Amino acid sequence: MTIRRVAIIGLGLLGGSLSLALREKLPGIATTGYDRDPATRTRAAERGLVGTVYDTAGEAVSGCELVVLCVPVGAIGEAARDIADVLPSHAIVSDVGSSKRSVQKALAEALPSHTCVPAHPVAGTEQSGPDAGFATLFDGRWCILTPPDGAPQQAIDDLTALWQALGAKVEIMDAEHHDLVLAVTSHIPHLIAYTIVGTASDMEDVTRSEVIKYSAGGFRDFTRIAASDPVMWRDVFLNNRDAVLEMLGRFTEDLTALQRAIRSGDGETLHELFSRTRDIRRSIIDEGQDDASPDFGRDH
Repeated sequence: MTIRRVAIIGLGLLGGSLSLALREKLPGIATTGYDRDPATRTRAAERGLVGTVYDTAGEAVSGCELVVLCVPVGAIGEAARDIADVLPSHAIVSDVGSSKRSVQKALAEALPSHTCVPAHPVAGTEQSGPDAGFATLFDGRWCILTPPDGAPQQAIDDLTALWQALGAKVEIMDAEHHDLVLAVTSHIPHLIAYTIVGTASDMEDVTRSEVIKYSAGGFRDFTRIAASDPVMWRDVFLNNRDAVLEMLGRFTEDLTALQRAIRSGDGETLHELFSRTRDIRRSIIDEGQDDASPDFGRDH
């Protein structure tokens, strides 16, 4: 791996976790960072998230072999344009966003002469900000690389080696296919969570205090997802609208079929669906992507 200096633009959950993971697992790599929020820069410096926190993105990327844009996908183009005039010609530019076609397009337009390899570490929590990051966030998780046609193999190999060293498993995928897969595994579940929590809070015949007081496991876990960064998820849905709308249409059809089964008392259809989905849950645990402990491993 030829990467010796990494600049991280955006020092929230993912940027902070990347910084801490680099410090812990690849201590030979120097890190610099920048965030447009002065308070975030101050807190990132206090935590020691990167070796040096700079007041401009241009200063942060100087002399770097890799620049990772850890900003909402809707801000990728602006972040890339901010560094275009000072970015080293040999630097690889990547990101951590969960929508890849829009990112690939934005980077190609802002940095046409540079090597850009978009990436998506499939990891995160509902927390955000410079205090949210932790070094083990990527352990055992997937990181999907979506290199455009013609991307240098050395750059792909370097990014693969870096993410693997940080504990992730790496997959190479076409950007369009990535967006379709993530629409159903991540984006639609978040949309459902936001909707259910919003519906509960808007019900006129159930008070908000009752919703909070009597929240059973299912609703409680929806609220965890629905507490995710609103700016990040706003940008995800706007930038992956085609795949989200396609998957949302299929989900709506399945929901209508389920509604029919309940109305008609079709217990066989319900039992078949619930049995099939339980098997999916078991497969996710077997894959090591979640904990089999009761109640998601919560302490009591």
